[in-house]
Amino acid sequence: MATPVWHPQEEGVKEICGLLQEFRQPSVDQTRIWQQLQRCSQFPDFNNYLTFILCRAEGHSVEVRQAAGLLLKNNLKTNYQAIAPAYQHYIKAELLPCLGSSDRNIRATVGTVISVVVQQVHVQGWPEIFQAIAQCLDSNDYNHMEGALDALSKICEDMPVELDSDVPGLSDRPVNVFLPRLLQFFSSQHATLRKLALGTVNQFIVSLPTALFINMDNYLQGLFSLADDPAPEVRKLVCAALVELLEVQPNFLQPHMRNVIEYMLQANQDADEEVALESCEFWSAFCEARCSPDLLREFLPRLITVLLTNMAYADDDEALVDADDDENGPDRDQDLKPRFHQSRVHGADGNNEEDEEDDDIINSWNLRKCSAAGLDILSTVFGDELLPVLMPLVQANLSQPTDAAWKQREAAVLALGAVAEGCINGLLPHLTQIVAFLVPLLEDKRPLVRSITCWTLSRYSKWIVQAVGHPDGHAQFDKVLTGLLRRILDSNKRVQEAACSAFATLEEEAAEELAPRLELILQHLMFAFGKYQRRNLRILYDAIGTLADAVGSELNEVKYLEILMPPLINKWQQLPDSDKDLFPLLECFTSIAQALGPGFTHYAEPVFVRCINLIRTQEVAKADPARAGVAYDKEFIVCSLDLLSGLAEGLGSSIESLVSRSDLRDLLLQCCADDAADVRQSALALLGDLAKACAVHLQPHLPDFLNLAAKQLVKYRLHLGQNVTKQGCCSSSYCPLPLILLCGLFGGAQQGSEVKDNVSVANNACWAIGEVAVKVRQEISPVVMNVITCLVPILTSSEGLNKSLLENSAITLGRLGWVCPELVAPHMDHFMLAWCHALRSIRDDVEKEDAFRGLCAMVRLNPGGAVSAFVPMCEAIGSWHEIRSPDLRSEIAQVLHGYKQLLSGVTWDQCMAALDPPLREKLIKKYQI
Repeated sequence: MATPVWHPQEEGVKEICGLLQEFRQPSVDQTRIWQQLQRCSQFPDFNNYLTFILCRAEGHSVEVRQAAGLLLKNNLKTNYQAIAPAYQHYIKAELLPCLGSSDRNIRATVGTVISVVVQQVHVQGWPEIFQAIAQCLDSNDYNHMEGALDALSKICEDMPVELDSDVPGLSDRPVNVFLPRLLQFFSSQHATLRKLALGTVNQFIVSLPTALFINMDNYLQGLFSLADDPAPEVRKLVCAALVELLEVQPNFLQPHMRNVIEYMLQANQDADEEVALESCEFWSAFCEARCSPDLLREFLPRLITVLLTNMAYADDDEALVDADDDENGPDRDQDLKPRFHQSRVHGADGNNEEDEEDDDIINSWNLRKCSAAGLDILSTVFGDELLPVLMPLVQANLSQPTDAAWKQREAAVLALGAVAEGCINGLLPHLTQIVAFLVPLLEDKRPLVRSITCWTLSRYSKWIVQAVGHPDGHAQFDKVLTGLLRRILDSNKRVQEAACSAFATLEEEAAEELAPRLELILQHLMFAFGKYQRRNLRILYDAIGTLADAVGSELNEVKYLEILMPPLINKWQQLPDSDKDLFPLLECFTSIAQALGPGFTHYAEPVFVRCINLIRTQEVAKADPARAGVAYDKEFIVCSLDLLSGLAEGLGSSIESLVSRSDLRDLLLQCCADDAADVRQSALALLGDLAKACAVHLQPHLPDFLNLAAKQLVKYRLHLGQNVTKQGCCSSSYCPLPLILLCGLFGGAQQGSEVKDNVSVANNACWAIGEVAVKVRQEISPVVMNVITCLVPILTSSEGLNKSLLENSAITLGRLGWVCPELVAPHMDHFMLAWCHALRSIRDDVEKEDAFRGLCAMVRLNPGGAVSAFVPMCEAIGSWHEIRSPDLRSEIAQVLHGYKQLLSGVTWDQCMAALDPPLREKLIKKYQI
């Protein structure tokens, strides 16, 4: 029996169209209208009505029909599979004829809906759409061709790879059918068709289907024919295609590279800024693709001139609008960018925060910023070769005294900053002159000149600090420091921001050089604290925290604390627990607590109690926001945990009285089990810090803490690339515990995208277990084998692992071997080689001493377990510059002498001969072997 054809009720069409029309009126209660539409959507044929209105309701306005189409798109995206098959068929059947609608807006909306349907059913689920598109492309009717190209471009954007697959019902793969047709459209008389065709083919550059590969010559010829297209949107796509080809398929461009460079140089000067911007990406792509510099060398004089010209502010640059942003003007909501706290990472090389420099006071990517980035990366490839061309241009711009030429002066300063690192060898002899040029510009009447000068000086911070030991170096350093401090107190918000960021960079480089100038620095920073508004206050917190990190205990003097602490404590007391401005203040206090150490004791209790309350409130809010009175935000927990870590690190055992009178232990246990990786990461960092400071207060939950920490390592271990089979075996050569049990505990391996998120969690878990181990000794034994099972694959993995995780794994394995050698030593032959390789790269410190104590303890119990790794073990021992502990030096000497007896005669001589001569001589001299 045939399925009855669906027809809409006229009343239903009128009601929905009326609601859509009303919804568009700004004065109506849109929430009420939306609720009525939602009630309508409960009817199973609601999407049919929307389809009918989009495709057939010609008596209604185009805006209403478009609104129906966009609502239909959203419904299909979220709920397509729940729609009855007959209704799905109706929707698809109605959409096809509308590809060629006479109204461009309707065609565009239909194309969008079609692409969503194809996403839902995939290419195989709707072969008819491709037949219809092909017929439209061949029709010679503009509306049909444009509608089909628009729909096809959207489908290709979403699923280019799927179009290169066999489809039942089609004689050939869709890409094979369409690509020759698309190339023909490159010569269409209509700019819109040329643009759509080119944009669609560009979608296949990365996947490079066979159809494009065999048509590459035709594609390139098509690109070159469109290079001077009168339509800027087409020229922009030509540039985008050449940039993408250079990034992913550079070999195709090699025969044409000279002509391509020439074209891009011309396009970089295009009157249309979007074309110029797209072409400007080529220079960075060229350098990153590691093309031969010889190909570009002859073009450098012209290229540098173009880049420097484009680095001047355009008249419509948004930065010019806010250039005179006075400190008395209130911050707008859009000025307060979202901020993201980076959870604490512990252990070797733990401070791996990504540099956030070069924000450059420019909010959006534009030709100016792209040109500066291009000059920056060119300088890393060509180095000092750029200077004979660049410096005369810079000097000419800087020497223009008129106020009208301020943009050229500003661009010259930006250029000096862009090449600071790449051309430093050639610039360093002229550093004094460069600084002498720049410092007066800190007083320029134009705020944007002052702000970019701050940034450029920060790019030379490293070398300015290194020059302190040279004649006049101190005076130069003081000029830069005092100049930046004056700009921190600038009346312009943009300059304040640039100066604070630049000063933070200088602080990181200067470190102890700041100590004699601390009073002056603090006076300026805290005066700024009293005048800054919210946005720049966040940056100022960072500058204060960076100062504390840089000078450390030098800050712990009464005269400095009297300047620093009262304003911060006052702000701390003013901010309510729900205010997100607490985040940067918590971070600032973390650095101060670590720097002051016991000197922070006077401020510790109220800070500690506030952190506990913040964590407790957020844990309640997570389950019941109404009862907590605030919305849940995990960042309050993360920042509070990190500040508590800072307190534990700074106060040491003095924090014990605070911990004993709080419920921190129970809260910390909750946080170690939290769903959010960054909460677990910070919680595990605090676990390790508390173990160092007052391990006794982790009882009676110590086994729970250890199991949770081990669980993080298990999670990471399961997706390290070790394939767990159904029998419980893995690709690792060492597996003392059946991994099938671990998979049962944690639900199998994680998705690859989660690996990166959990590296830092695993790192902190590993470090915390090691810290707990050296404090509680044998109490760690229940989790030792579980942990070793996870550490060995990390050490033996051939993947490019996080350096901190690798080193912490080596240290923790050694610590476990030290406190429980009887458990670890029997398995030495499985990990000695990789472990010793990891030990070689660890810097000399207490943690490395612990690891080597573990090595000595395990060798004493199982000397045969290290014989096969004797050479790497000697290399690890030789990596020490100085072992400060006499006991450890003696233990290592005993180990080496023990092996000399064990491997006596020819075997010992062979082992020693396998060592590099300098290492052999070093060991013989130090340990008399």
